[in-house]
Amino acid sequence: MTERPMICLYCGSRPGHDSAFAEAAIVVGTAIAARGWGLVYGAGDHGLMGLAAEAAMKGGAPVLGFIPRRLVDLEVAKRDITAMVVTETMHERKKLMLENADAVLALPGGAGTLDELVEALTWRQLGITTKPVVLLDTNGYWQPFAALVTHFVTHGFAGPGLSKDLCLAPTPDTALDRLAQSL
Repeated sequence: MTERPMICLYCGSRPGHDSAFAEAAIVVGTAIAARGWGLVYGAGDHGLMGLAAEAAMKGGAPVLGFIPRRLVDLEVAKRDITAMVVTETMHERKKLMLENADAVLALPGGAGTLDELVEALTWRQLGITTKPVVLLDTNGYWQPFAALVTHFVTHGFAGPGLSKDLCLAPTPDTALDRLAQSL
């Protein structure tokens, strides 16, 4: 672990339809800063990504963003963060985000968020990383994913460790407390 814990945040580049998602992203960014932690994320300026990063920066947290060259304009890269790294591929982005963090927190998001989350869980299953993974389950957002993981285990396509690696938290404070216990 680094001197200042760095939290890798996976979340949507859109705000979603439920205002609770945006509110949670702001609370998470603010709370990461208040705890003296830093934020690693996808460097986007829109959606939950932009809200969380902005709140973390306002709170004085270092914010490190990784974004593939192709997405710099599409996701509108947030240029007023501590550091932004432009990668060549999504794979490189995901690898660097996880390597530069001490833990993972997933907020609601779409296919990109799910891709990042599943890769982090897969790396845990394979022993490539032991970094904790917590899902902020705002308004039950991650319940269908948790059911799918249970389905994998029930049908023998994953060991019970996958279910144990899946830590859902109902509120931002609970999610960050669970991360703190593992740091």
